Amino acid sequence: MNHKGCPDEYPITLVINGYEIAVFQLTKFDLEDWAYGYLYSEGFIQDARDVESISVNEEMGIIHMTLRSDFEEEQFFSKKRHYTAGCGRGVTFFSMTDVKQFEKIVSNKSYKLSYLLKKRSEFAQNSPFYLETGGMHGACIVEADGTITIREDIGRHNAVDKIIGYALRKQLDPEQTILLTTGRVSYEMLSKAAKFGFPVIGSRTAATKQAVQLARYLNVEVVGYLRGKMATIYTSAGRVQNDVSIKPVFELSLEGGN
Repeated sequence: MNHKGCPDEYPITLVINGYEIAVFQLTKFDLEDWAYGYLYSEGFIQDARDVESISVNEEMGIIHMTLRSDFEEEQFFSKKRHYTAGCGRGVTFFSMTDVKQFEKIVSNKSYKLSYLLKKRSEFAQNSPFYLETGGMHGACIVEADGTITIREDIGRHNAVDKIIGYALRKQLDPEQTILLTTGRVSYEMLSKAAKFGFPVIGSRTAATKQAVQLARYLNVEVVGYLRGKMATIYTSAGRVQNDVSIKPVFELSLEGGN
């Protein structure tokens, strides 16, 4: 019998302008991307250029970042922390009410469901740490020309922060991209994607009721259970055309779509 290796997780301390924000459980890959993505997702920065410097010490498990603007620590630490669901426990400072204040997504791009299924397959085949351990989450960004870039982590939300950080640093146009993830799309996952501006999110598993309600409110297209020739299109933004002769995994009915 072949035994896969165990996935790694380490405590990583994030320090901004000399102030310790929190300790996070992370996999030690692409930590700079994670730091940029997390700071953007939580509203510390609006652009990669807002970061003056970053120093990652993997041995000590610490990331030091200096922002170009002053960090108002008192205002920040007065905000309520919301602990995220799932593996690689994370923390977000945005409530569901906060997320509803995000700008609604405007995009005329549309995709065939067969294209999403194809890209989901490519994603699965090119996730080395998952293939090695069987216990990692991944996030994948699909660009307009079909190019895919993947980031992996023990936590599904960490992987999404990593891919958002990558996109920020590469200055990618969110309207021209798709986000794919291995993890369940919960409200904090939806909030990260919506804040960056992804018009379409695809997952190999489910979306929560709260995430779908937020997606409808923010005009984000969410597709779940992307596996083989299966899928569930949860929303009705018109960005995914079902060109595959399949039935959804299940029919989702939510009262009060907004």
